[in-house]
Amino acid sequence: MKSSHRSSWLWAAGLGAAALATTVWRNRRGSYELTGRTVLITGGSRGLGLVLARQAVLEGARVAICARDEQELARARQDLLRYGGPETTVLALARDLTDAAEVRSLITEVESRLGAVDVLINNAGIIIGGPLENMDTRDFEDAMNTHFWAPFHAMQAVLPSMRRRGEGRIINISSLGGKVAIPHLTAYSASKFALVGLSEGFRAELNQHGIYVTTVCPGLLRTGSAQNADVKGNHEKEYAWFSVADALPGFTMSAEQAARRIWNATRRGDGELILSLPAKLLAGFHGLMPGITTDALAWVNRALPAAGESEAANERRKGYESETAITKSFLTKLNRDEAARNNEN
Repeated sequence: MKSSHRSSWLWAAGLGAAALATTVWRNRRGSYELTGRTVLITGGSRGLGLVLARQAVLEGARVAICARDEQELARARQDLLRYGGPETTVLALARDLTDAAEVRSLITEVESRLGAVDVLINNAGIIIGGPLENMDTRDFEDAMNTHFWAPFHAMQAVLPSMRRRGEGRIINISSLGGKVAIPHLTAYSASKFALVGLSEGFRAELNQHGIYVTTVCPGLLRTGSAQNADVKGNHEKEYAWFSVADALPGFTMSAEQAARRIWNATRRGDGELILSLPAKLLAGFHGLMPGITTDALAWVNRALPAAGESEAANERRKGYESETAITKSFLTKLNRDEAARNNEN
C-alpha cells in the first residue's frame, strides 16, 4: 500500500514538474526589448491589434497603429494613452492597406515622425464566412489583398532601413486557417495559406541580415471581433455558429494571453507560433495525415448551414447585422465582454 501511495505521489510530482517546465518554456522571454523602439501595428484599432499595442506602450515603445476607420482609431489612441501614461507616444493613421501606395505612404509617415520601424506587425484582417456556393471572386480578391498583398507591401517598405541597421522584427498574423482549410472560410483560408508561405520565405532569406520574421497562427481567439466579421448564405445561422464557436471556453484563448505569447515569440525571434492546444493538435494531425483531416472536415461541413438560394444570400452582412437570440445569449457572453473591452463595438 505504501509503495502504491509513493508511486502515485511520484507520478503527480512528475506531471506537475512537466507542466511547470512546459509553462516556463512556452512563456520564456527573449532578450529583445521594446523600450524606445518604434512599433507599427496594422489593424491596431481594435481586437488583437489593440491588445498588442497596449502591451507595447506599457513597455515603453513608440507605437503607430493604422486602420480604415478614423473614429475607431481615435478611440484606440485614447485607450493607449491611458494605458501608457503621460510619456506615451502613439500615432494613429487612417489608411486603406489594400492600396499599395497608401501602404508606402504609411511607412514613410511613421518613419518621419517616430523613426525607422523596428517592429512591424501585419495584423490587419477580414473574415468572410459562408458556403462556397455563395462566395464570389470579389471575396477571394478582398481576402488576398488584405492578407497577402498588404503584408507584402508593408514588409517591402520597412526592409531597406532594417537591412541598413542589420536588425528588425516582422510578425505576420496568419491563422490556423492558414495551416488547415476550414469549411465556410475558404477565401479566408486560401489567403492565410498564402501569407504563411510568404512569411516563411521572407524569414529564410532575411535571417542573414539580422531580421527575424515570425509567423503566428492563432486558433480561435476571444477578441470580440466576431460581430465585425462578414457572413454570406443563411446569414443568421452562419453568424450563430461562428460567434458561438468563437466564445467556447477551453477551445478559445483570450486576446491578452495571445498577445503575451506573441510578444515573447517576437523577442526570441521564433519562426512560428501556433496559439492554443486545439490549434496545435489540428495543425499537427493535418501535417501527418492531410487527406484524412480534409475528409474529416468534409463531414464537419455537413453540419454547417446550407447554402442560401435567394439573391440576398450572396450579399455580405456584418455579424452585428445578423444577430439572433442565440448570439445574444450566455453562449457568447465571453466574446461580447471582450468586444466591449477591445473597441469592437
